Amino acid sequence: MSTASNSVMELTPYPESAPTNTPLYRAGHRIAREPERAETSFLETIVGRCGSLRAILSQVEAVAGTNTTVLITGETGTGKEVIARAIHELSSRRNRNLVKVNCAAMPAGLLESELFGHERGAFTGAVNSHVGRFALADRGTLFLDEIGDMPLELQPKLLRVLQEREFEAVGSTRTTRVDVRVVAATNQDLQQMVRDREFREDLYYRLNAFPIYLPPLRERKADIPELVEYFVQQFAASMDKSIETIPQETMRSLVRHRWPGNIRELQNCIARGVILSNDGVFEPAPLESCQPPEPEISNPTLEEKVRREILVACQRANWKLGGPRGAAARLGLKRTTLFYKMKRLGIAPPPDHSQD
Repeated sequence: MSTASNSVMELTPYPESAPTNTPLYRAGHRIAREPERAETSFLETIVGRCGSLRAILSQVEAVAGTNTTVLITGETGTGKEVIARAIHELSSRRNRNLVKVNCAAMPAGLLESELFGHERGAFTGAVNSHVGRFALADRGTLFLDEIGDMPLELQPKLLRVLQEREFEAVGSTRTTRVDVRVVAATNQDLQQMVRDREFREDLYYRLNAFPIYLPPLRERKADIPELVEYFVQQFAASMDKSIETIPQETMRSLVRHRWPGNIRELQNCIARGVILSNDGVFEPAPLESCQPPEPEISNPTLEEKVRREILVACQRANWKLGGPRGAAARLGLKRTTLFYKMKRLGIAPPPDHSQD
């Protein structure tokens, strides 16, 4: 997960990069940005601090000063990495490293070496010794993104270092002790994965010491205007454009949208709109890729129930259709059968996912 592009909560510009009188949209009229205080809390630099997010940031502030392991859950693009960074920045470890690892980005053998390091000659191609991420994060914070994709065979070694704070590098007999605070994140249902024996139960409970759930953007409509304002100003500045007005109807249509791709979809939509906007007025880009809100169904038919069941399975599998953790396996169907049903029912993945 990247920082800005994958976050529902974005960092506001520093004072030197944004004028203090930049006009913003508020309730249908323009206002001037108030001058920022000399000292600002990291939490106060997060855009979109209304409603449910306010309670989440209170949890972040409460847990940051401890060494408790935190598990952040939520759909792709809801800002899990930003929350992990906030926990680190508000902790006593903020002057040490915040090290990030994407557990879905590499195979099991390479991930083990990346986390714990390896000795020279430990395996074919290991021509030099390698320091792992746990060692780099000593006395700091290690952010394990996409923890649900960590291979089962590697999970016991992670459990050991969480409990005993020690490990051995690949090919080494020397035990290394570390003091690392772990923050993990996933968009998958780990409880269901435990029931399906795809994730270790003991590791789940060890990671879930302090859970934080980030709601999707469609459940945080009060935050959308502030996010739109921020992205409009950010992209306008990067494109050397001046945008002073966001029409009320434009803002209302953006707030009404479901944003299945969360912040990525919103960010890309705003970027396209800024490119097409002229005369200081923000005009949204065509929203062909944006799906309209699904109507509430009081008495669903059998077909509607099937459609809902398939949607839930696809979302839990992060829109992966095949494989042991894919939606087809969860539904007990062949991949080709699931693909046929999705096509017949008009089910398509969000813009930032592909059917694999």
